[in-house]
Amino acid sequence: MHAAKQAASTSPFPMDAEFAIQVENLSKCYQIYDKPHQRLLQMLYRGHRQYYREFWALSNVSLTVKRGETVGIIGKNGSGKSTLLQMICGTLTPTSGKILTKGRITALLELGSGFNPEFTGRENVYMNGAVLGFTHEEMDECYEEIVAFADIGDFIDQPIKSYSSGMIVRLAFAVQAMVGPDILVVDEALAVGDVKFQAKCFDRLRLLKENGTSILLVTHSSEQIVTHCTKAILLNDGAVVEQGEPRQVVNRYMDILFGKEKRSNPTDTVLNDADVNNADAHNAEQEDVQLGYDLSSSQDIFCKRAGYNPYEYRWGDGAAQILDFHLATEETAYPSFVNSGQHLTLALSIRFLADLVRPILGITIKSKEGVTLYGVNSESLSLDEFKQYGKQGTVVVAVARFPCRLAEGDYFISLGVATRQGEEIIPHDRRYDSIYLKVRSDTSFFGLINLHLELKTRQVQNI
Repeated sequence: MHAAKQAASTSPFPMDAEFAIQVENLSKCYQIYDKPHQRLLQMLYRGHRQYYREFWALSNVSLTVKRGETVGIIGKNGSGKSTLLQMICGTLTPTSGKILTKGRITALLELGSGFNPEFTGRENVYMNGAVLGFTHEEMDECYEEIVAFADIGDFIDQPIKSYSSGMIVRLAFAVQAMVGPDILVVDEALAVGDVKFQAKCFDRLRLLKENGTSILLVTHSSEQIVTHCTKAILLNDGAVVEQGEPRQVVNRYMDILFGKEKRSNPTDTVLNDADVNNADAHNAEQEDVQLGYDLSSSQDIFCKRAGYNPYEYRWGDGAAQILDFHLATEETAYPSFVNSGQHLTLALSIRFLADLVRPILGITIKSKEGVTLYGVNSESLSLDEFKQYGKQGTVVVAVARFPCRLAEGDYFISLGVATRQGEEIIPHDRRYDSIYLKVRSDTSFFGLINLHLELKTRQVQNI
């Protein structure tokens, strides 16, 4: 903590009053030795020879965090997220670059960091308060609130070494969040807590934000980034890949995590008649006619349909293409809105441009904020017949039916075709937020979804 304050006071670049954190061209290099004795040789030769390899955990990272802003940092393991936070908090010295922070920083960097395992929970609360500059009397005033929030019962008077990982996180978060920090840094700590405690933590983060606290949140959960952050930063291989609106940054993160190459506008390849399995195409066309639509085209006409979102995020290696879609209620094709409770039919045509083994078709519905409300795929549904497709030159039609139980609002449907190679997912055509769905109000319920709850009452006694 003291190192961070010292860095702030000696930083050579001016800080805008609007900002709580300013980072400029920050880099961190580690010296990697292949053998232990090379460290000694490096010391003896005093830099005249180099016995180590350089590993740049961070390279020229620049960012700003405004006062009262919640910024999410996302990236793969080893991308430099924890290194960045440690330097901002002052527990790690940068190789180059500048950091300026304004106000008291509290941090949850590692499980149990800042706690003495031999001390009781109560003793650690007061010790942490002293490190943050609070007197014993000041900690007395907020102690009961800290204990109530942590909710660990009589364990507060037991040594920390007897705590479970969840109990440690509860107490650590309670201490850091209840002392009213100017900057709060949370590094994956909330992933350990249970769902109920996480909800309580995020509610507390919301209150802190409203009171002017700036929050840096590192998590692998894209949902948390979209739901709770006002801005997001994506790190990859120690560098900032993208920063800005959370949904767009999360989409880019998914691209790096699962995609091989972003493909914003895939080229449409028209198949020759000889390449198409005529029998399968004829059967699919006949079924389409029976259902009241035609998805027999072998060209990509997805974007010509009503309800298409031109701001979709699309990528994949092009081994498969989602060519077309048909969305309809019982009465209307491509409806301008859907009443909550109506049944929807979503039909898709998919073309395979390469031989794929056990392809997977996925469908996801998200809110306009990017929160996943429902997701399913052909594997989770045990749809074995789709696994048999994937022959180059074939066009397949898939039909999904479901009741729209969403509340009034704007939603997006995402689609994707992929295959699995061991633990790795290979995306062939992913169309995020590709179909726009508007749901009209239903006053019989409130919330995000309509569960069609049935409520009955009866009188059992008359007094």
